[in-house]
Amino acid sequence: MAKKEKKIQDYNFWYWFLRHYVDLTLKLSYRNVRYAGLNKIPENSAVIYAPNHTNALMDALMILAMDRKPKVFVARADIFRSPVLAKIFSFFKIMPIMRMRDGIDEVKKNNQTIERAVEVLRDKVPFCIFPEGQHQAKYSSLPLSKGIFRIAFQAQDLMPDMPLYIVPVGIRYGHFFRFRSTVRVQIGDPINVKEFLAEHPESTPQEQMNILKEILAERMRESIFYIPDDEDYDATFEICATTVKSQVRQFARKSGGKKMHNLDAHFLANNQIVKYIADLKQENPEKAEKLLKLGAEAFKLRKSKKINIESVSLKYPVLSRILKSLFVIATLPYCIPVSILTLPIKALLAFLFTKLKDQAFHNSVRYVANLVLWPILMIIYAVIAYSLLPWQWALPLTLILLPAPIVAHETWRLMRLAISDLKYIFNKELQQKHKEIKKLVFNK
Repeated sequence: MAKKEKKIQDYNFWYWFLRHYVDLTLKLSYRNVRYAGLNKIPENSAVIYAPNHTNALMDALMILAMDRKPKVFVARADIFRSPVLAKIFSFFKIMPIMRMRDGIDEVKKNNQTIERAVEVLRDKVPFCIFPEGQHQAKYSSLPLSKGIFRIAFQAQDLMPDMPLYIVPVGIRYGHFFRFRSTVRVQIGDPINVKEFLAEHPESTPQEQMNILKEILAERMRESIFYIPDDEDYDATFEICATTVKSQVRQFARKSGGKKMHNLDAHFLANNQIVKYIADLKQENPEKAEKLLKLGAEAFKLRKSKKINIESVSLKYPVLSRILKSLFVIATLPYCIPVSILTLPIKALLAFLFTKLKDQAFHNSVRYVANLVLWPILMIIYAVIAYSLLPWQWALPLTLILLPAPIVAHETWRLMRLAISDLKYIFNKELQQKHKEIKKLVFNK
């Protein structure tokens, strides 16, 4: 009897086993991970996740860690050319998808991917596709490709009795390229594909696709910190950072002091300011022009002086600076030796980063390097420790080394921010521009 071919969505013990380690190390790679709106995800239904794409592999890992369910992803087909890599990607439940840039003949091969995607959805395993088709490290959005809609329409046609939803997801990183930043994942309002098709029976498939594309694009934008990608992008970003702590304080006053999660408050505050600027352009163009000019000048000045945006948007600047200094002083005796022990990883990353043209891959490469290499280094250091020392000394020394990459990075990160804070304190010109921005926004 022929052995039944295993489907990509089927249970795999080693995949399940590694998931625990991957999810743990992912959460350790960020200081704060926040999932919002998880209650919106439909239950007992076929689900297609549609996230924005800003940070290469990290975006997929964030979707994967959303819950304990396995998920199937698609990635561009050219990375599957190596048979070894193709097997690795298949193990991690990733399927290839062709893009228009690969040529019409190659795109036709997507029919097989669509058929496999339908099988995944029939088994009620969540399916994830990045509808923007490529990533960009900006708080904005890109035009959506058609692949997700073709899969959704064909799947719904083949599963008439099963509800199918496209679930928009917004992923917002505190910093796109830095290790130990923050990340917030917002689940948007799901789109019931069956209901959508029933509401547009007279439209052609192409018209249905275009309508649904507009709906999904809007719901994705609502789920992220969205700044239109135009000539005012940098200025708008600077204005948002300058005003966010004042906005958060206003939220606290309006809610009677009820505490809102910090990342939720920033998400709401930033989007309110973006809307305020858009409305101001219509209602008071002169004031909008003055505000955006100030924002652009502040952005250029801050960048030229290498002042971190966190130095501008601190909620409690005095307390924060004191705590940073104390942490750095307290951990420096530990940080210096463990930083030396992590040098093999840092040296490898420094070399790899020189080969990467796209900086958006830095976090992904850094994560994978630490995921794979730090356990190997720990084994080597443990063997050396047990060879040279009594086990009573070797055991605690090994345990002390476990968090070395995180503690070392946090110490140097806070030291870098402390230097940035000092630069900001002594840059009266930049502070004055930020005061003028706040005065214009809040009419003080």
